Amino acid sequence: METYELVKSKAQAAKKAAAKLAVTGTAVKNKALLAMAAALENCCAEILAANAKDMAAARAKGMRSSMLDRLQLTEARIAGMADGLRQVAALPDPVGNVVDGKTLPNGLQITKVRVPLGVIGIIYEARPNVTADAAGLCLKSGNAVILKGGSEAMESNKAVAAVLAQAAEAAGLPTGAIQFIDTSDRQAVSDLIHLNGLVDVVIPRGGAGLIKTVVMNATVPVIETGAGVCHTYVDASADVEMAVKIAFNAKVQRPSVCNAMETLLVHRDIAQRFLPAMLAKYAEAKVEIRGDEDVQAFDKAVVPASEEDWATEYGDLRLSVKIVASIEEAMEHIARYGTGHSECIVTNDYSRAQLFQQTVDAAAVYVNASTRFTDGNEFGFGAEIGISTQKLHARGPMALPELTSTKYLVCGSGQVRE
Repeated sequence: METYELVKSKAQAAKKAAAKLAVTGTAVKNKALLAMAAALENCCAEILAANAKDMAAARAKGMRSSMLDRLQLTEARIAGMADGLRQVAALPDPVGNVVDGKTLPNGLQITKVRVPLGVIGIIYEARPNVTADAAGLCLKSGNAVILKGGSEAMESNKAVAAVLAQAAEAAGLPTGAIQFIDTSDRQAVSDLIHLNGLVDVVIPRGGAGLIKTVVMNATVPVIETGAGVCHTYVDASADVEMAVKIAFNAKVQRPSVCNAMETLLVHRDIAQRFLPAMLAKYAEAKVEIRGDEDVQAFDKAVVPASEEDWATEYGDLRLSVKIVASIEEAMEHIARYGTGHSECIVTNDYSRAQLFQQTVDAAAVYVNASTRFTDGNEFGFGAEIGISTQKLHARGPMALPELTSTKYLVCGSGQVRE
Protein backbone atom coordinates (compact mmCIF):
# COMPACT_ATOMS: atom_id res chain seq x y z
CA MET A 1 0.00 0.00 0.00
CA GLU A 2 1.33 3.44 -0.91
CA THR A 3 2.11 5.78 1.97
CA TYR A 4 -0.74 8.17 1.15
CA GLU A 5 -3.30 5.38 0.99
CA LEU A 6 -1.98 3.93 4.27
CA VAL A 7 -2.26 7.26 6.10
CA LYS A 8 -5.64 8.07 4.56
CA SER A 9 -7.11 4.68 5.51
CA LYS A 10 -6.03 5.15 9.12
CA ALA A 11 -7.52 8.66 9.17
CA GLN A 12 -10.80 7.35 7.77
CA ALA A 13 -10.94 4.70 10.47
CA ALA A 14 -10.17 7.30 13.11
CA LYS A 15 -12.88 9.61 11.76
CA LYS A 16 -15.44 6.83 12.00
CA ALA A 17 -14.34 6.02 15.56
CA ALA A 18 -14.39 9.69 16.57
CA ALA A 19 -18.12 9.97 15.87
CA LYS A 20 -18.78 7.16 18.34
CA LEU A 21 -16.22 8.34 20.88
CA ALA A 22 -17.88 11.75 21.04
CA VAL A 23 -20.92 10.18 22.69
CA THR A 24 -19.12 7.51 24.72
CA GLY A 25 -19.71 7.89 28.44
CA THR A 26 -17.07 8.67 31.03
CA ALA A 27 -17.39 5.27 32.71
CA VAL A 28 -16.56 3.41 29.49
CA LYS A 29 -13.61 5.68 28.75
CA ASN A 30 -12.23 5.25 32.25
CA LYS A 31 -12.65 1.48 32.06
CA ALA A 32 -10.66 1.49 28.83
CA LEU A 33 -7.88 3.65 30.29
CA LEU A 34 -7.50 1.31 33.26
CA ALA A 35 -7.43 -1.69 30.94
CA MET A 36 -4.77 0.01 28.83
CA ALA A 37 -2.67 0.64 31.94
CA ALA A 38 -2.90 -3.00 33.00
CA ALA A 39 -2.06 -4.16 29.48
CA LEU A 40 1.13 -2.11 29.42
CA GLU A 41 2.30 -3.76 32.62
CA ASN A 42 1.25 -7.24 31.50
CA CYS A 43 3.09 -6.83 28.17
CA CYS A 44 6.18 -5.21 29.68
CA ALA A 45 8.60 -7.88 28.43
CA GLU A 46 7.25 -7.65 24.88
CA ILE A 47 7.56 -3.86 24.87
CA LEU A 48 11.10 -3.91 26.32
CA ALA A 49 12.18 -6.40 23.64
CA ALA A 50 10.91 -4.05 20.93
CA ASN A 51 12.63 -1.09 22.62
CA ALA A 52 15.91 -3.00 22.74
CA LYS A 53 15.88 -3.20 18.94
CA ASP A 54 15.39 0.58 18.70
CA MET A 55 18.15 1.24 21.24
CA ALA A 56 20.62 -0.99 19.41
CA ALA A 57 19.92 0.71 16.10
CA ALA A 58 20.17 4.17 17.68
CA ARG A 59 23.53 3.41 19.30
CA ALA A 60 24.83 2.07 15.99
CA LYS A 61 23.88 5.37 14.35
CA GLY A 62 25.65 7.37 17.07
CA MET A 63 22.57 8.97 18.67
CA ARG A 64 23.61 11.42 21.40
CA SER A 65 23.14 10.41 25.01
CA SER A 66 20.29 12.82 25.80
CA MET A 67 18.25 11.41 22.92
CA LEU A 68 19.09 7.83 23.90
CA ASP A 69 17.71 8.64 27.35
CA ARG A 70 14.43 9.79 25.79
CA LEU A 71 14.24 6.67 23.65
CA GLN A 72 14.97 4.10 26.34
CA LEU A 73 12.20 2.24 28.14
CA THR A 74 12.63 0.37 31.42
CA GLU A 75 10.25 -1.51 33.67
CA ALA A 76 10.01 1.61 35.82
CA ARG A 77 9.23 3.84 32.82
CA ILE A 78 6.56 1.47 31.55
CA ALA A 79 5.08 1.41 35.05
CA GLY A 80 5.15 5.21 34.91
CA MET A 81 3.27 5.17 31.59
CA ALA A 82 0.65 2.90 33.15
CA ASP A 83 0.36 5.16 36.20
CA GLY A 84 -0.09 8.11 33.84
CA LEU A 85 -3.09 6.40 32.22
CA ARG A 86 -4.59 5.70 35.65
CA GLN A 87 -4.13 9.36 36.58
CA VAL A 88 -5.94 10.40 33.39
CA ALA A 89 -8.78 8.03 34.27
CA ALA A 90 -9.10 9.77 37.65
CA LEU A 91 -9.31 13.26 36.12
CA PRO A 92 -12.65 14.99 35.48
CA ASP A 93 -14.07 14.40 32.01
CA PRO A 94 -14.36 17.77 30.22
CA VAL A 95 -16.81 16.54 27.57
CA GLY A 96 -20.29 17.90 28.14
CA ASN A 97 -19.21 20.48 30.70
CA VAL A 98 -21.35 23.61 30.53
CA VAL A 99 -19.11 26.61 29.87
CA ASP A 100 -21.83 29.26 29.68
CA GLY A 101 -25.54 29.68 29.18
CA LYS A 102 -28.29 32.23 28.92
CA THR A 103 -31.92 32.77 27.96
CA LEU A 104 -32.50 35.43 25.32
CA PRO A 105 -35.38 37.93 25.48
CA ASN A 106 -37.15 35.93 22.75
CA GLY A 107 -37.06 32.81 24.96
CA LEU A 108 -34.29 30.93 23.19
CA GLN A 109 -32.17 28.99 25.65
CA ILE A 110 -28.46 28.89 24.69
CA THR A 111 -26.00 26.57 26.39
CA LYS A 112 -22.30 26.43 25.53
CA VAL A 113 -20.78 22.99 26.19
CA ARG A 114 -17.42 21.30 25.70
CA VAL A 115 -17.14 18.77 22.87
CA PRO A 116 -14.20 16.74 21.49
CA LEU A 117 -12.04 18.18 18.73
CA GLY A 118 -12.55 14.97 16.72
CA VAL A 119 -9.47 13.37 15.15
CA ILE A 120 -6.11 14.52 16.53
CA GLY A 121 -2.84 13.73 14.79
CA ILE A 122 0.18 13.61 17.12
CA ILE A 123 3.58 13.88 15.41
CA TYR A 124 6.52 13.26 17.72
CA GLU A 125 10.12 12.10 17.86
CA ALA A 126 12.02 9.42 19.79
CA ARG A 127 9.90 9.32 22.96
CA PRO A 128 7.83 6.11 23.25
CA ASN A 129 6.14 7.36 26.43
CA VAL A 130 4.34 9.95 24.28
CA THR A 131 2.46 7.09 22.60
CA ALA A 132 0.72 6.20 25.85
CA ASP A 133 0.35 9.77 27.11
CA ALA A 134 -1.20 11.03 23.88
CA ALA A 135 -3.53 8.07 23.48
CA GLY A 136 -4.80 8.37 27.05
CA LEU A 137 -5.42 12.10 26.93
CA CYS A 138 -7.09 12.00 23.52
CA LEU A 139 -9.40 9.14 24.44
CA LYS A 140 -10.42 10.67 27.80
CA SER A 141 -11.38 13.89 26.00
CA GLY A 142 -13.42 11.92 23.45
CA ASN A 143 -10.99 12.20 20.53
CA ALA A 144 -9.64 9.56 18.18
CA VAL A 145 -5.88 9.77 17.78
CA ILE A 146 -3.46 9.14 14.93
CA LEU A 147 0.07 8.62 16.21
CA LYS A 148 3.12 9.27 14.02
CA GLY A 149 6.27 8.70 16.04
CA GLY A 150 9.85 9.09 14.92
CA SER A 151 11.51 6.29 12.98
CA GLU A 152 14.09 5.87 15.77
CA ALA A 153 11.34 4.54 18.06
CA MET A 154 9.39 2.59 15.44
CA GLU A 155 9.51 -0.83 17.10
CA SER A 156 8.80 0.57 20.58
CA ASN A 157 5.89 2.71 19.42
CA LYS A 158 4.42 -0.08 17.32
CA ALA A 159 4.44 -2.42 20.31
CA VAL A 160 2.99 0.13 22.73
CA ALA A 161 0.27 1.28 20.29
CA ALA A 162 -0.79 -2.29 19.53
CA VAL A 163 -1.11 -3.14 23.23
CA LEU A 164 -3.11 0.03 23.91
CA ALA A 165 -5.45 -0.35 20.93
CA GLN A 166 -6.26 -3.97 21.71
CA ALA A 167 -6.99 -3.20 25.36
CA ALA A 168 -9.12 -0.14 24.52
CA GLU A 169 -11.28 -2.04 22.05
CA ALA A 170 -11.71 -4.98 24.41
CA ALA A 171 -12.92 -2.54 27.07
CA GLY A 172 -15.61 -1.10 24.82
CA LEU A 173 -14.09 1.79 22.88
CA PRO A 174 -14.80 1.91 19.13
CA THR A 175 -12.42 0.11 16.79
CA GLY A 176 -9.97 2.51 15.20
CA ALA A 177 -9.89 5.04 18.04
CA ILE A 178 -6.10 4.56 18.34
CA GLN A 179 -4.25 4.58 15.03
CA PHE A 180 -0.49 4.20 14.63
CA ILE A 181 1.24 5.00 11.32
CA ASP A 182 3.72 2.14 11.07
CA THR A 183 5.97 3.41 8.31
CA SER A 184 9.31 5.21 8.40
CA ASP A 185 8.57 6.99 5.12
CA ARG A 186 8.85 10.72 5.82
CA GLN A 187 6.11 11.30 3.27
CA ALA A 188 3.66 10.03 5.90
CA VAL A 189 3.96 13.25 7.90
CA SER A 190 3.26 15.36 4.81
CA ASP A 191 0.26 13.21 3.97
CA LEU A 192 -1.13 13.42 7.50
CA ILE A 193 -0.90 17.21 7.76
CA HIS A 194 -2.81 17.65 4.50
CA LEU A 195 -5.81 15.43 5.29
CA ASN A 196 -8.34 18.25 5.65
CA GLY A 197 -11.78 16.90 6.37
CA LEU A 198 -10.43 13.76 8.01
CA VAL A 199 -7.98 15.17 10.56
CA ASP A 200 -9.24 18.04 12.72
CA VAL A 201 -5.94 19.17 14.22
CA VAL A 202 -2.30 18.09 14.34
CA ILE A 203 0.00 18.60 17.32
CA PRO A 204 3.76 18.32 16.73
CA ARG A 205 5.86 17.36 19.76
CA GLY A 206 9.61 17.49 19.42
CA GLY A 207 12.48 19.72 18.40
CA ALA A 208 12.28 23.07 16.69
CA GLY A 209 12.94 21.53 13.26
CA LEU A 210 9.98 19.16 13.43
CA ILE A 211 7.64 21.81 14.76
CA LYS A 212 8.67 24.35 12.12
CA THR A 213 8.21 21.81 9.33
CA VAL A 214 4.68 20.99 10.46
CA VAL A 215 3.66 24.60 11.08
CA MET A 216 5.02 25.84 7.76
CA ASN A 217 3.55 23.05 5.62
CA ALA A 218 0.28 21.88 7.19
CA THR A 219 -3.11 22.73 5.74
CA VAL A 220 -4.80 21.01 8.69
CA PRO A 221 -4.97 23.30 11.77
CA VAL A 222 -1.88 23.03 13.99
CA ILE A 223 -1.38 23.55 17.71
CA GLU A 224 2.29 24.51 18.07
CA THR A 225 4.02 23.03 21.09
CA GLY A 226 7.31 22.38 22.69
CA ALA A 227 10.22 24.36 21.29
CA GLY A 228 11.81 25.87 24.37
CA VAL A 229 14.63 28.37 24.20
CA CYS A 230 13.98 29.34 27.81
CA HIS A 231 15.85 32.07 29.69
CA THR A 232 16.64 32.92 33.30
CA TYR A 233 17.55 36.54 33.97
CA VAL A 234 19.46 37.25 37.19
CA ASP A 235 18.67 40.86 38.08
CA ALA A 236 21.01 43.23 39.94
CA SER A 237 18.97 42.90 43.13
CA ALA A 238 18.78 39.09 43.12
CA ASP A 239 19.66 36.99 46.14
CA VAL A 240 22.84 35.26 44.92
CA GLU A 241 22.24 31.98 46.75
CA MET A 242 18.69 31.79 45.40
CA ALA A 243 19.83 32.68 41.88
CA VAL A 244 22.47 29.93 41.87
CA LYS A 245 19.93 27.37 43.07
CA ILE A 246 17.31 28.35 40.47
CA ALA A 247 19.70 28.64 37.53
CA PHE A 248 21.31 25.29 38.35
CA ASN A 249 17.97 23.49 38.61
CA ALA A 250 16.64 25.07 35.41
CA LYS A 251 19.57 23.72 33.38
CA VAL A 252 20.76 20.54 35.10
CA GLN A 253 17.75 18.85 36.74
CA ARG A 254 16.63 17.45 33.35
CA PRO A 255 18.35 19.18 30.43
CA SER A 256 16.60 17.26 27.63
CA VAL A 257 13.10 18.69 28.20
CA CYS A 258 11.50 21.77 26.64
CA ASN A 259 11.18 23.74 29.89
CA ALA A 260 14.90 23.49 30.70
CA MET A 261 16.84 26.78 30.56
CA GLU A 262 19.04 27.30 27.50
CA THR A 263 20.30 30.86 28.12
CA LEU A 264 21.32 32.56 31.35
CA LEU A 265 21.26 36.37 31.35
CA VAL A 266 23.13 38.16 34.15
CA HIS A 267 22.98 41.86 35.09
CA ARG A 268 26.48 43.29 35.05
CA ASP A 269 26.10 44.75 38.55
CA ILE A 270 25.75 41.28 40.11
CA ALA A 271 28.05 39.34 37.77
CA GLN A 272 31.10 39.56 40.03
CA ARG A 273 29.19 38.17 43.01
CA PHE A 274 27.14 35.62 41.11
CA LEU A 275 29.07 34.17 38.18
CA PRO A 276 32.15 32.67 39.92
CA ALA A 277 29.98 30.47 42.16
CA MET A 278 27.55 29.71 39.34
CA LEU A 279 30.22 28.72 36.83
CA ALA A 280 31.95 26.53 39.43
CA LYS A 281 28.70 24.70 40.15
CA TYR A 282 28.07 24.18 36.43
CA ALA A 283 31.63 22.87 36.01
CA GLU A 284 30.97 20.24 38.69
CA ALA A 285 27.93 19.11 36.68
CA LYS A 286 29.97 19.09 33.44
CA VAL A 287 27.88 21.82 31.80
CA GLU A 288 29.60 23.35 28.76
CA ILE A 289 29.32 27.14 28.90
CA ARG A 290 29.13 29.28 25.78
CA GLY A 291 29.41 32.95 26.62
CA ASP A 292 30.06 36.45 25.40
CA GLU A 293 33.42 38.17 25.95
CA ASP A 294 32.44 39.40 29.42
CA VAL A 295 31.56 35.88 30.55
CA GLN A 296 34.74 34.46 29.02
CA ALA A 297 36.72 36.79 31.28
CA PHE A 298 35.43 34.87 34.31
CA ASP A 299 36.58 31.43 33.15
CA LYS A 300 38.97 30.39 30.37
CA ALA A 301 36.91 27.23 29.85
CA VAL A 302 33.99 29.28 28.48
CA VAL A 303 33.51 28.73 24.73
CA PRO A 304 32.81 31.89 22.67
CA ALA A 305 29.09 32.06 21.92
CA SER A 306 27.96 32.44 18.32
CA GLU A 307 24.81 34.13 17.06
CA GLU A 308 23.36 30.67 16.48
CA ASP A 309 23.90 29.68 20.12
CA TRP A 310 21.49 32.32 21.41
CA ALA A 311 18.69 30.77 19.34
CA THR A 312 19.52 27.11 20.00
CA GLU A 313 17.53 24.66 22.09
CA TYR A 314 20.43 22.44 23.17
CA GLY A 315 18.50 19.78 25.05
CA ASP A 316 21.68 18.71 26.84
CA LEU A 317 24.37 19.99 29.22
CA ARG A 318 25.25 23.08 27.21
CA LEU A 319 24.28 26.61 28.19
CA SER A 320 24.61 30.08 26.70
CA VAL A 321 25.47 32.86 29.16
CA LYS A 322 25.37 36.61 28.53
CA ILE A 323 26.00 39.65 30.72
CA VAL A 324 23.54 42.48 30.15
CA ALA A 325 23.53 46.12 31.21
CA SER A 326 19.84 46.36 32.18
CA ILE A 327 16.55 44.55 32.54
CA GLU A 328 15.51 46.19 29.28
CA GLU A 329 18.44 44.59 27.46
CA ALA A 330 17.53 41.22 29.00
CA MET A 331 13.92 41.52 27.84
CA GLU A 332 15.03 42.60 24.36
CA HIS A 333 17.26 39.52 24.14
CA ILE A 334 14.36 37.28 25.21
CA ALA A 335 12.03 38.92 22.69
CA ARG A 336 14.56 38.28 19.92
CA TYR A 337 15.60 34.71 20.70
CA GLY A 338 12.89 33.23 22.93
CA THR A 339 10.25 30.80 21.69
CA GLY A 340 7.38 31.94 23.90
CA HIS A 341 7.68 28.98 26.27
CA SER A 342 8.96 29.81 29.78
CA GLU A 343 11.00 32.77 31.04
CA CYS A 344 12.24 33.68 34.52
CA ILE A 345 13.55 36.67 36.45
CA VAL A 346 15.38 36.28 39.76
CA THR A 347 15.04 39.55 41.66
CA ASN A 348 14.23 41.15 45.02
CA ASP A 349 12.85 44.25 43.31
CA TYR A 350 9.04 44.07 43.14
CA SER A 351 8.73 46.72 40.43
CA ARG A 352 11.21 44.90 38.19
CA ALA A 353 9.42 41.62 38.77
CA GLN A 354 6.16 43.25 37.70
CA LEU A 355 7.79 44.86 34.65
CA PHE A 356 9.26 41.53 33.58
CA GLN A 357 6.02 39.58 33.94
CA GLN A 358 3.97 42.24 32.17
CA THR A 359 6.43 42.76 29.31
CA VAL A 360 7.82 39.32 28.47
CA ASP A 361 5.65 37.47 25.96
CA ALA A 362 5.63 33.78 26.87
CA ALA A 363 3.25 31.04 27.97
CA ALA A 364 4.72 31.07 31.49
CA VAL A 365 6.66 33.94 33.08
CA TYR A 366 8.29 33.24 36.46
CA VAL A 367 9.58 35.33 39.32
CA ASN A 368 12.11 33.57 41.57
CA ALA A 369 11.34 30.00 40.46
CA SER A 370 12.79 27.50 38.01
CA THR A 371 11.32 27.24 34.51
CA ARG A 372 11.19 23.46 35.06
CA PHE A 373 7.73 23.86 36.63
CA THR A 374 5.98 24.49 33.30
CA ASP A 375 4.19 21.17 33.20
CA GLY A 376 0.58 20.01 33.44
CA ASN A 377 1.15 17.87 36.50
CA GLU A 378 3.20 20.53 38.27
CA PHE A 379 0.48 23.13 37.58
CA GLY A 380 -2.14 20.81 39.05
CA PHE A 381 -3.91 20.09 35.74
CA GLY A 382 -2.98 16.42 35.58
CA ALA A 383 -1.36 14.95 32.48
CA GLU A 384 -0.77 17.15 29.44
CA ILE A 385 -0.33 16.68 25.71
CA GLY A 386 2.41 19.32 25.52
CA ILE A 387 3.16 22.98 26.14
CA SER A 388 1.46 25.23 23.61
CA THR A 389 3.64 28.20 22.65
CA GLN A 390 1.05 29.80 20.39
CA LYS A 391 -1.82 32.10 21.32
CA LEU A 392 -4.91 30.74 19.57
CA HIS A 393 -7.09 28.06 21.17
CA ALA A 394 -4.64 27.11 23.92
CA ARG A 395 -1.45 28.40 25.54
CA GLY A 396 0.82 26.76 28.11
CA PRO A 397 0.28 23.21 29.45
CA MET A 398 -2.43 21.53 27.37
CA ALA A 399 -4.48 19.29 29.63
CA LEU A 400 -7.86 17.65 28.95
CA PRO A 401 -9.97 20.84 28.58
CA GLU A 402 -7.57 22.12 25.90
CA LEU A 403 -8.27 18.99 23.83
CA THR A 404 -11.89 20.04 23.43
CA SER A 405 -13.77 22.68 21.50
CA THR A 406 -17.22 24.08 22.27
CA LYS A 407 -20.69 23.77 20.79
CA TYR A 408 -23.82 25.89 21.30
CA LEU A 409 -27.00 24.00 22.16
CA VAL A 410 -29.98 26.20 21.32
CA CYS A 411 -33.49 25.24 22.43
CA GLY A 412 -36.63 27.08 21.38
CA SER A 413 -40.41 26.79 21.37
CA GLY A 414 -41.19 27.77 17.79
CA GLN A 415 -39.23 31.03 17.52
CA VAL A 416 -38.55 32.35 14.01
CA ARG A 417 -36.43 35.36 13.07
CA GLU A 418 -38.29 38.44 11.94
